[in-house]
Amino acid sequence: MPFWPSPITTTDVASSGTRPAWPTARDGRVWWAEDRPDEGGRTTIMRSGPDGVRELLPAPWSARTRVHEYGGRPYAVTPGGEVVFANLKDQRLYLLGDDSEPRPLTPEGSRYADLLVRDGQVWCVREHHGNGGRVSRAIVSVPLDGGDVRERVTGSDFYASPSLSPDGRHLAYVCWNHPRMPWDGTELRVLSLDGGGSRTLKGGPSESVLAPAWNGDAGLYLISDASGWWNLYEIGLHGDGLRALHPAEEEFTSPPWTLGGAPYTVLPDGRLAVLHGRGDLRLGVLDPASGSLTDLDLPYSGWDASLTAAGTSVVGIAYAPTAPRSVVTVDTTTATHHTLNTPLVALPDPAYLPPATSVRILRTGDRTPEDRAPAGRVELRRPAHDVTAASEELERGEIHAFRYPPYAAAVEEGKSPYVIFVHGGPTGHATTGLDLEKAFLTSRGIGVLDVNYGGSTGYGRAYRERLKGQWGVVDVEDVVAAARWLAAEGLADPTKIAVRGGSAGGWTVMAACCRSDAFAGGVSYYGVSALAPLAAHTHDFESRYVEWLVGPENAQVYAGREPLNLVDGVTCPMLLLQGLDDPVVPPEQSEAFAEALSDRGVPCTYLAFEGESHGFRRTETRAAALAAELAFYQQIF
Repeated sequence: MPFWPSPITTTDVASSGTRPAWPTARDGRVWWAEDRPDEGGRTTIMRSGPDGVRELLPAPWSARTRVHEYGGRPYAVTPGGEVVFANLKDQRLYLLGDDSEPRPLTPEGSRYADLLVRDGQVWCVREHHGNGGRVSRAIVSVPLDGGDVRERVTGSDFYASPSLSPDGRHLAYVCWNHPRMPWDGTELRVLSLDGGGSRTLKGGPSESVLAPAWNGDAGLYLISDASGWWNLYEIGLHGDGLRALHPAEEEFTSPPWTLGGAPYTVLPDGRLAVLHGRGDLRLGVLDPASGSLTDLDLPYSGWDASLTAAGTSVVGIAYAPTAPRSVVTVDTTTATHHTLNTPLVALPDPAYLPPATSVRILRTGDRTPEDRAPAGRVELRRPAHDVTAASEELERGEIHAFRYPPYAAAVEEGKSPYVIFVHGGPTGHATTGLDLEKAFLTSRGIGVLDVNYGGSTGYGRAYRERLKGQWGVVDVEDVVAAARWLAAEGLADPTKIAVRGGSAGGWTVMAACCRSDAFAGGVSYYGVSALAPLAAHTHDFESRYVEWLVGPENAQVYAGREPLNLVDGVTCPMLLLQGLDDPVVPPEQSEAFAEALSDRGVPCTYLAFEGESHGFRRTETRAAALAAELAFYQQIF
């Protein structure tokens, strides 16, 4: 089928990856990190102030940390306005002043993240890779004026969120150990810097405690999912006086895949600027004394979990279906707001930017009370040796998704083709932020359904734990149910539905094509095709993740889940795209699946890109991958 002509090009989409992140407000100025795909994926540091917006970090420097491989906040600002940052090439910390060459603060051989500058020192998480691949972490302090790095906290596998009390006597932090991930179970601890040792205030193996912030010298705020939802609490310095500030069946943070998040911030009058919601997070002001929460009337559908206070204003990264992620400052008393950064790519006519509609789908004959959506009944080819088939309870699960309709003028008579987007993680979630990849398709007459399958965050602990032990079952059933729903609603031509995803989303794409005939084709970006190699070779942060997702290594169970073992079930064409420098999902995963399809005579295109890691960052790579994807849809639709 010929697609509708669109003004949105592959270069527009590839260049739109310029994303601001990690704002910091201090003394009337705001700093943030900003990705530059047109500079090979370099991350620079920007500053807005009385002298306008200025780029502080020149090429070839790149502020990006590789702690946990996913990184996080790569910089911090000193009281004097200098910047401490982690340099991508050597992972050392450097001090950057105005119009000066960065000066190294740490020796080579370690990585640093979650930076905090206090009392002439940088407090942060250090990750060290030793001989034999052994990885260790600690919370350390690094003198700004030179000197040795000092270990402050050791003994746990992972650390996050170091925070000093106002009087400098106590250090709060979050820690956890293998095999848990930070959304499974963590502990909030406080260390006495006077030599009094450390104690656990809250958390454990089945409670995720995140984002501590001091409430004076004798107490802390924190986020815990003890209620089943990530809610805000306060607690005393000795674990006393625990109190929920605003109990709600909503999330007050996002999953901590990266270090350095700040889902709330304390305002000068003691109130908290907070993010909360289901799916997308909206901005509100919470009074800790009364528990009242007032949302601010703003034209954004969501915010990244990274806030910073600037007097009575708050600065964060906001987005909407028709507005790119932007550094936005909001006056919390008047809700007046303005954008600090300027996107490098001009947006197309708003008519080409699709609105997002939230939908809920049931996988049975029932309908949801809100939208009365018909079910997406699931019938999968299940291997006889899969001993962990989904239960009836799982098959009745509700599915959350966002629908983006095709551009009206591009829709011919009859039903439209659709592409189902599957996010990575899998403990992540899709948001409604402007995504020119989606607009690239919808403007050409292809609808998009972005699925937050069971296991996604944003909908409480029970929803994300639907995937526990069920990876390759629940996620697959949910995306297949979503395809059936599109057809049953009359939204999509059932013969013209494709599925695409990256990383863990790529696993779901491959598994769904192995076990269902619902799709006309599948597109996998650096997807997982086999479990044992993933568990053996992936990085330390996720090295035990498969145990939670599927279970301890078991040949029979693994064989029933792995796309590479189920490849005989694939009957539709596939496109596989892979970075050759990927440390998370090595190229062998995609290569093996492509070879298996080729051996069976199933149409498959495999494209590998030198110099790309887990997530394509270069403009030329992103443009080439998207061009290949569009050509693929042209063929299968």
